[in-house]
Amino acid sequence: MSDKNIRVRAILTLVIVAVALFFLIPSITQKIPSAWNKYTEQIHLGLDLQGGMHLVLEVETGKAVESSMERISNELKDTLMKKRVRFKHLDREVGAITSLELSDKEASEQFQKILKNDFPNLDIKSSEITDGKEKVYLKIKDKQVDAIEKFALEQSLETIRNRVDEFGVSEPEIIPQGKDRILIQLPGIKDPKRAISLIGKTALLEFRLLDESHSLDDALRGNIPTGDMVAYGYKADTDTGRRTKIPYLLEKKTLLTGDSLEDARVTISDRFGEPYVSLKFDSQGARDFDRITAANVKRRLAIVLDGVVHSAPVIQERISGGNAQITGNFTMEEAHDLAIVLRAGALPAPVSILEQRTVGPSLGQDSIDKGILSIIVGSILVILFMVMYYNMSGIIADIALLLNIILILGALAAFRATLTLPGIAGIVLTIGMAVDANVLIFERIREELRLGKSPRAAIAGGYSKALLTIVDSNVTTLIAALVLFQFGTGPVKGFAVTLSIGIVCSMFTAIFVTRIIYDYFVWGRNIKRVSI
Repeated sequence: MSDKNIRVRAILTLVIVAVALFFLIPSITQKIPSAWNKYTEQIHLGLDLQGGMHLVLEVETGKAVESSMERISNELKDTLMKKRVRFKHLDREVGAITSLELSDKEASEQFQKILKNDFPNLDIKSSEITDGKEKVYLKIKDKQVDAIEKFALEQSLETIRNRVDEFGVSEPEIIPQGKDRILIQLPGIKDPKRAISLIGKTALLEFRLLDESHSLDDALRGNIPTGDMVAYGYKADTDTGRRTKIPYLLEKKTLLTGDSLEDARVTISDRFGEPYVSLKFDSQGARDFDRITAANVKRRLAIVLDGVVHSAPVIQERISGGNAQITGNFTMEEAHDLAIVLRAGALPAPVSILEQRTVGPSLGQDSIDKGILSIIVGSILVILFMVMYYNMSGIIADIALLLNIILILGALAAFRATLTLPGIAGIVLTIGMAVDANVLIFERIREELRLGKSPRAAIAGGYSKALLTIVDSNVTTLIAALVLFQFGTGPVKGFAVTLSIGIVCSMFTAIFVTRIIYDYFVWGRNIKRVSI
């Protein structure tokens, strides 16, 4: 063993420790050069340490199936009319069932052929024949229903994640639970009500024409014309702030939806200084909007968001370029949040809050203090035991232990992992496991010394004989930790992160670092006795 070999390994260790300190120092002190912050961040704290909000949402996937049935029913109606199939009363029943009445046997045969060729995802649930007329009840096939519900959950997950990212929450936890639930953890959130409103808004944007050829008063009394619907908007009094409910008679047919949106931004009105949301459609949406406005000049076009009419301006002229705007006496915050949800896209189905918890920052700070105290107490007890039981060799193990803690925290900062309360428990567990490897090595060295071997031979034999056991125990624990990380959620994943990092760091310090110190003394200083 040459001095050069020892020096190379020592330099490698110092470089690794220096890198760990480089990433760790911003979490310890704020008194660092501003340029340092360009490359490093403080260790991210989880919900249980930093405080924040915990939500469990239920995605109403059944509504997504109903929406799909509504769309398919409209396509079926257009197809039947295009192919001149005689039918009556194509209406959607309760839930995801559509019924239609076919006039005669010929119409029934044509319908069967269209159903088979053009609508393979529809099934006939039941049918009945009365006076030669067949009434058919249709439903979506079970396999397709499962696919729609799964897609609704996945799309809701992605949409909510996009909204949260734009809202500016660092390190959010957004994961699916089961077939129709989403777990959301937002550390450090300052305005829970605003966050809930932002996350839970369906944000279904629709453009519909007003029906001004029929009486709104008759519609409000219940005589709603076929193909129409009543919707409401609100008008705020600028002096009192009181909101007045305004009814509108709209055509049911949706001319354009938010699916065609390319961008939504908050803009300030030049005339009144009030914020509004300006919309920009993609190329297809721009063409559709151009066609819609050209065909309906002097008619009123309602802008409907989640069933609420925000404005219903008169189309004065054809609008090219694909630009529109939503006004409605917004505050700057309301306009900003509306732009966020429109950019992120509409949820495919409504969501409801099943569970809501808010963790205060005082509780988080208390958890941090107790977690740090547990690490300090655990470390001191382990350090004292190792020194008392293994003498000078115990000090070597203690040096490795302290380096191990520095490397774990440095790795958390470098990988921008989130430290949670269970994660602190993982660090405490790693402290015990770090010296466990040294205990195995030291006991092997003692056995070698009892056999009368020299310090060099005893140390070499102790490390070689203990290595296989150390690797075996740590690798099996690491595999378990990785499985927990892959399939666990929340606290379980936080524990698995620090445990995984801790195992890798403890193997490095217990086997590699301590061996460098021993080799320095037995080869560089040529000691004749090992204090162990």
